[in-house]
This record gives sequence, structure tokens and C-alpha cells, in this order.
Amino acid sequence: MKTNSELQRDVQNELNWESSITSGEISVTAKDGVVTLTGTVPNYFEKLEAEHVAGRVAGVMAIAEELKVRLPDYNERSDTNIAQSALNALAWHVLVPRDHAKVRVENGWVTLNGEMDWYYQKKAAENAVRYLMGVKGVTNSLTLKPRETTTAAEIKTTIENAFKRTAIVDAHQIIVKAQDGKVTLDGKVHSWKEKDEAGEYAWTTPGVTSVENNIVVTY
Repeated sequence: MKTNSELQRDVQNELNWESSITSGEISVTAKDGVVTLTGTVPNYFEKLEAEHVAGRVAGVMAIAEELKVRLPDYNERSDTNIAQSALNALAWHVLVPRDHAKVRVENGWVTLNGEMDWYYQKKAAENAVRYLMGVKGVTNSLTLKPRETTTAAEIKTTIENAFKRTAIVDAHQIIVKAQDGKVTLDGKVHSWKEKDEAGEYAWTTPGVTSVENNIVVTY
């Protein structure tokens, strides 16, 4: 197992190696597998990317992401302009049903509300607005319509079969529970990426309205 200093060094080196991260103001600390990212980044994309990059380093079991978005002056926009751009982006995205998502912007932070039929639509709506100029963060509060024809047993079986089909997720280490469209994942995996992948597979299953990912990363 890596020492705290070794893990800190590896995460910092990975951030420095990733060309899409331009900020030189990201600090890394590590303790018992928990990595904390602090500092500032110039846009929301780099905030998300920094967490993604840190999560792919071996030995990372949890991430505390405390980065702040500090926009350059030329990227600052009013909430009204951001809201209009977000509405346009949603309207132009082929995967987002028209007029299903409502937008609220406060101090550059975008909140999405409304109801979607499928998880891919919820995800597409978030992707449509998260990289717009001036956006400092996104809260995706879109909900999914429950599907009464899908039973808890069917949801559980579908997710377990999906895990078995992929080489990324170790299906034998994950316990799936489902009730009224709500899925809970427990168990252990060997990487942060594997935990995220398991959550994504669960979300994409028809009939799922929420996912609680309690999987523990061990190393």
C-alpha cells in the first residue's frame, strides 16, 4: 500500500501530466487513501476533470474535492446571459426532450429541475450546460419518471447481468438492492473508477429513479 506522501506525489504528477488541466494552483493532500484537492481552477470543466484525473490514480479510495472556480475576467457573464445560453443549449441538444428541463442560475451556478424519461436524457441535459462560458457549477436536480411495469426483481437482475458483462466492474464484489425504483449498491472494488462505473450502470437500467452508491474502494 502506498504511503501518504507517495499517493500525494502520484496524484500531483497525474494532474501535472494531464494536458487538459491548465491550472497551476491545485494542491493535493493524502491521508489513508483519502485525497483532498484544494485551490482554484479557471473553469468548471477543469474542476470536474481534476476529480476525474485524481480518481484514476491507483491507491485513491476517496476524494474530497474542494476546488473553487475563479473565472478570468473575459469569461465572466451575467446570470441572465448564462440562463439564456443554457436554454439554447438544451433546446439544441438532440437527446434532451424539449421543454422538460427548467433552468435557474445564481452567481454562475446552474440548477436544472424537471422530469425526464431516461437517465441518458438527465445526463445529456447536464452535459449541455456544464461547459458553457461563465458557468461555475451545475446541480442536476432532474428526476426520472417511475416505471410501474418494472419490478424490483427485474431491476436487480438487469443490473447484476450488466456487471457480469463488463470487464471493468467485479460483479462478485457488489451487492445490489432494489425497491420502488431506488437502487442501493454495496460491496468493495479496487478503484474509484470502478465504483463510478458501477453507479453509471445502475443508473442506466430502465425503472431506476435513484442510486445510492455505498461501494467502498479498497487497495
